[in-house]
Amino acid sequence: MKRVVLCVLFCLFVGGVSGCTRSVEIIAHRGASYLAPENTMASVMLGWEKGADVEVDVYLTKDNRIVAIHDNSTKRTAGTDVKVAETTSDGLRKLDVGSFKSKEYAGEPIPFLADIVRTIPPGRKLYIEIKCGKEILPYLRALLAESGKMPQVVIIGFDLETVAMSKELIDVPTFWLKGTEKVKETEQWIPHDPRLVRTTGDRGLDGLDVHYAGVTKEFARAVKASGQRLYVWTVDDPEEAVRLVKLGVDGITTNRPGWLREQLNNDVPGR
Repeated sequence: MKRVVLCVLFCLFVGGVSGCTRSVEIIAHRGASYLAPENTMASVMLGWEKGADVEVDVYLTKDNRIVAIHDNSTKRTAGTDVKVAETTSDGLRKLDVGSFKSKEYAGEPIPFLADIVRTIPPGRKLYIEIKCGKEILPYLRALLAESGKMPQVVIIGFDLETVAMSKELIDVPTFWLKGTEKVKETEQWIPHDPRLVRTTGDRGLDGLDVHYAGVTKEFARAVKASGQRLYVWTVDDPEEAVRLVKLGVDGITTNRPGWLREQLNNDVPGR
């Protein structure tokens, strides 16, 4: 009996780190982008393989197809400066967005979101970050409805008006992305304002997905007290991940999903 009590207390203490009482969600940032080129089928499939949920960024092309890419231009990943919104999907798909990572991924194309959605395994979630504006929403809604995978989708975005409208049109969990900055004189990160929860609540959103460095105990408590959920991005530091788990975050987005999960599982309680 004593051993059982001690085990329960141990689980309550390490909580999300060990998975005894709750499992902190690990989300692969742009797929497993530390190992494979971001926002490609290769990185997405590797994210699933690592046991994580997956996040991708999306834009709408000139011919109204939804593709996965982070920037509004292909210059950084393809080496050619092509504007996504001004180019047809056929043209974009001819570009190589794998070679910038390594020769191993040469020829990797920009994927259609529809193809990514079809790969979602049972019990996993795909986080779709809208990088453009409201114009994508009717096409996104139709794509998800046709896919049959809508219950496995989460929508996130920085533009409040776009994500609020998305929540109205597409009945899936939707989160507002927020970054933070540093104080110039001290180089200290500026904490997130707990009053942000009022904004998300008023707009009918399900919570916040914020830059990890601005998360304080006060902020985390405010989000949880509101009944909303709290996600953080982008964490590749195990010590920072442990801090955030202890603050009660619901999920952590990382470039290294498999590795970070191992670090959390191997962490010594009370570190």
